[in-house]
Amino acid sequence: MTRYQYLAELLAKRIEQGLYQSGERLPSVRSLSVEHGVSISTVQQAYHVLEERQLILPQARSGYFVAPRKALPPTPALTTPVQRPVEVTQWSSVLDLLNTRQDRDTYAFGSGMPDVDQPTLKPLWRIISKLGQRQDVEMLNYDSLNGVKALREQIARLAIDSGCRFTAEEVVITNGCHEALSVSLRAVCQPGDIVAVESPAYHGIMQTLRGFDIRAIEIPTDSQTGISLEALELALEQWPVKAVVVVPTCNNPLGFTMPEARKRSLLALAQRFDIAIIEDDIYGELTYQYPRPVTIKSMDDDGRVLLCSAFSKTLAPGLRVGWVVPGRYFDRVLHMKYIVTGFSVTPTQVAVAEYIQEGHYATHVRRMRHHYQRNLEAFTCLVRHYFPDGICVSRPQGGFMMWIELPEAFDAFHLNRELKEAKLQIAPGSLFSASGKYRNCLRLSYAQPFTEKTSRALELLGAALSRAMAHCGSVLLTPPDEKKAGPARGGRNGPG
Repeated sequence: MTRYQYLAELLAKRIEQGLYQSGERLPSVRSLSVEHGVSISTVQQAYHVLEERQLILPQARSGYFVAPRKALPPTPALTTPVQRPVEVTQWSSVLDLLNTRQDRDTYAFGSGMPDVDQPTLKPLWRIISKLGQRQDVEMLNYDSLNGVKALREQIARLAIDSGCRFTAEEVVITNGCHEALSVSLRAVCQPGDIVAVESPAYHGIMQTLRGFDIRAIEIPTDSQTGISLEALELALEQWPVKAVVVVPTCNNPLGFTMPEARKRSLLALAQRFDIAIIEDDIYGELTYQYPRPVTIKSMDDDGRVLLCSAFSKTLAPGLRVGWVVPGRYFDRVLHMKYIVTGFSVTPTQVAVAEYIQEGHYATHVRRMRHHYQRNLEAFTCLVRHYFPDGICVSRPQGGFMMWIELPEAFDAFHLNRELKEAKLQIAPGSLFSASGKYRNCLRLSYAQPFTEKTSRALELLGAALSRAMAHCGSVLLTPPDEKKAGPARGGRNGPG
């Protein structure tokens, strides 16, 4: 981080903490230069950053002032999903979301893509190029079914930061985290089984359940502490649940990190009812706190936790390098992997292993944590400035996803269709529910570099939300074909 970036972050924190009040004049460029021992140009650059983030306003011959701000919106309350097993829907809508990624002219707030245009990824390109120049025939051959050993060794070493102690022999490499989750579900469940999930939950999990003919029971989830253990216990007492799928660290889409004590309680609950825990930790290394939180897997002493992750969010999704540590389900997971895809791609595994071994990965992850946290601060300021009153906004603790809840009459699908004309895209909340709930919610990504284009896109989105909310006062924006689909609306106070 450069000196001006450090100074900008320091001043931004002081503004957020209320040390500089709304409308208050900030210290002069010269006084800050003396106070922090930096050049005048460094202070000017820092102020320029804060001005771009709309935290401060310049006034001719008067200096800089803290920009007037609305109060930060409240966080979403505990969700109230349908608490019975249901078949997953929404596939066509998920496909529309995925297809939008191909349109380079659309600002895709709904995308789950990380920022892959960072200088700390240059060594990875160099390694990939070097592997191609070697013309090593082994790069074109199969390696071990459970993956390149050098990569599995590096994954085991990295896992120590999350409290885990496992060996390379316990790791199975997969084609991304999606396959890790898929083979884990197939290893512990049969068609017709029931799986408990957070609500809302990552749409990829939902569609995997749909594809395997597994029913989902959605469990109420708090936007700050995670899945309700009390509601989960009631579900386990009432239904023959085979497993629970959670994203307890830097959750997608809510952004929370489950407190360690609650992680332990969740594991104790799984042990009591003898069910598996499938833990998705794909965003775990992008937490804003240090050291990173421990995983549930690190507390597992009987092998019931299947830890799934990938380099798709920390490095790049196109690498297709993920993994699972399946514990007692190792043989079953390896068999499922062989049935579904067989061997994983060798060159990308070798490239990632070398990238980690040479020390580039740790540098890159540190940079991305700061990058996404800065983006979140700027994003939050503009959401507060441009978006209408009467909304609830999550407080992400890592990753790059934000969840926004609007009044119940709001329809995110209807809004998304309107936004296409403005070349904007959001992820409607109902994609993250088995039964199509959360139509009044949306997920936004703040992964990409924060530019004037981002600010303009948020301004347009805020204006569209304001128009839609004004319309919500008298009209419920629900298309007729969606009304026939059963319980499809509802935020925290929606129909059960």
